[in-house]
Amino acid sequence: MVEIEKVRSINYSGVFMSCFAQHDTKSVEAIPNHSINYVCTGEQIIESGNERIMVGAGEAVFVRRNHRTKIYKHGKDGETYKGISLILDRNVLRNFYKTMDKSNIPKDIEMSDDNVMKIGRRADTRSLFESLTPYFDDNLKPTEAVAHLKSLEGIYALLNTSDIFYQILFDFADPWKIDLLEFLEDNYMDDLTMEDIARYTGRSLATFKRDFKKISSLSPQKWLIKRRLEAAFLLLQEPGKKVQEVYLEVGFKNPSHFSKAFKALYGYAPTEIKRDEV
Repeated sequence: MVEIEKVRSINYSGVFMSCFAQHDTKSVEAIPNHSINYVCTGEQIIESGNERIMVGAGEAVFVRRNHRTKIYKHGKDGETYKGISLILDRNVLRNFYKTMDKSNIPKDIEMSDDNVMKIGRRADTRSLFESLTPYFDDNLKPTEAVAHLKSLEGIYALLNTSDIFYQILFDFADPWKIDLLEFLEDNYMDDLTMEDIARYTGRSLATFKRDFKKISSLSPQKWLIKRRLEAAFLLLQEPGKKVQEVYLEVGFKNPSHFSKAFKALYGYAPTEIKRDEV
């Protein structure tokens, strides 16, 4: 087995640098603030709903706040993946908006439904992120004032990219709650904690637990296990599917835990289904 190199990730006041080995690295993200992701080397693929957005070296992408994405990062052409994310804090955006000359805001802009927007290659965006790389390469922590200035530079870069960002960045309404059952059906195979699910669906942990009781008599943990077992049962009906493949595919980490839970639900071990196969 090839050993995967350790992930290197640094956070300086809302500016994140991530560096990964050649191997694919997957993360599930849904942060409460807007962000701009820039790829220095390698490649990033973002899954947003049914859409897959590829971001190559020198390109940037805007990700809307409270929107859940799956992000795959990997090296390319012999280079490791290196990317920087700039988080746009809501308080910074509020203060920016307060000082704006409102007469300069474009009129009649329709709110976009897009949650992920590829910015592509722009000189102002490239200049912003290239100015941040020395802080990570030399392990020199920027001051709070410098980090704040970089956030402002990021805001200006977005506003110069498209007028639609006036509507998006300065919309300070509270995030809406995502339908719990729909979210869980789409993501039950992922390795998510209860805190993750609460945050990704726009809830506090207490509100998530209270809302979940309205849709199931089971606890969230038991619901997830049952749903994974149901998916495993269907997969095991497929010719050629092996038990050791299925338990990982549906989100279990331990084969003995999977086998024990499967037998408790269905009355027989998962290997019983495959016994008649040659």
